[in-house]
Amino acid sequence: MGFPADVLEVAARVRNWRRWGPDDELGTLNLIDDAARRRGIACATTGKAISLALPLSADGPQMGFVEGRINPQLHPFSFPLTAEPGEDRIWHDDRLEMGTQACTHWDGLAHASYGGTIYNGFPDSEIGEHGALRCGIHNVRSLISRGVLLDVAMVHGVDQLEPGYALTADDLDAAVELARVTLAPGDVILLHTGHIRTFLSGDRLHYAIGAPGPSLGTVEWFHRHDVAAVAIDNLIFEVFPCERDDAFLPVHFLHLVDMGLTQGQNWDMEALAADCAEDGRYSFLLSASPEPVLNGTGAPVNPVVVK
Repeated sequence: MGFPADVLEVAARVRNWRRWGPDDELGTLNLIDDAARRRGIACATTGKAISLALPLSADGPQMGFVEGRINPQLHPFSFPLTAEPGEDRIWHDDRLEMGTQACTHWDGLAHASYGGTIYNGFPDSEIGEHGALRCGIHNVRSLISRGVLLDVAMVHGVDQLEPGYALTADDLDAAVELARVTLAPGDVILLHTGHIRTFLSGDRLHYAIGAPGPSLGTVEWFHRHDVAAVAIDNLIFEVFPCERDDAFLPVHFLHLVDMGLTQGQNWDMEALAADCAEDGRYSFLLSASPEPVLNGTGAPVNPVVVK
């Protein structure tokens, strides 16, 4: 079942296909230019660094609802330097098995398709047993820009928004005003809802089955502001349960397929939100390049803010 007509009308209005050429596989990340990176560098005045990543752990955010999305499994092994008797020089290595969406990660543009297409009109037949032959996450060689924290929880005067709360364009405008920042093309937006607190408390189930997140009404806001990428502190990204029975996870599809907007999930922004509230500075240098998983539809990332 496809999307209803009004959702497809929004999709048509925000579609960036061929905006950066017929062979483009980066989408809105093209907006990150030297000026955007210099803008981020200019925000790094103290040198304070804050990681936004969850540990890669078997107790990660996935709950087994989707086959293959397994939390990171560490398999250590050791072997001696030589085969000589009495050798006491030992190497200690690891093998890691995981789903690329089972951690703090970026969704690549090949992560979703509808109507038989992925971003830029490429057929979804480009995705198969060898991974994503178009729009793979390995194309993102670097992701460094000015980051801006939009603290929607603080806008509402709470530490954590309720699951199922649909962020509106007005919420985002209010968070920009709170941050006292003028957005510019190529900025990376970080949405703080406080929902990661549920995961950090140990309640993985309720972290997974509901979340505050962007509504369908925010899609054109991100397009209008020429946002390069957007990340959030939940598993699902958009509001869940969904706003409508006839449109399941529409923000995902319109962002990834139509806009070519890279999405991030499971980002722990609690320390950053507290720091921004303390010093009043909501913009910073963000270094968040994904691991270059060849033909991957997503990849782990350790996002680091420098203020």
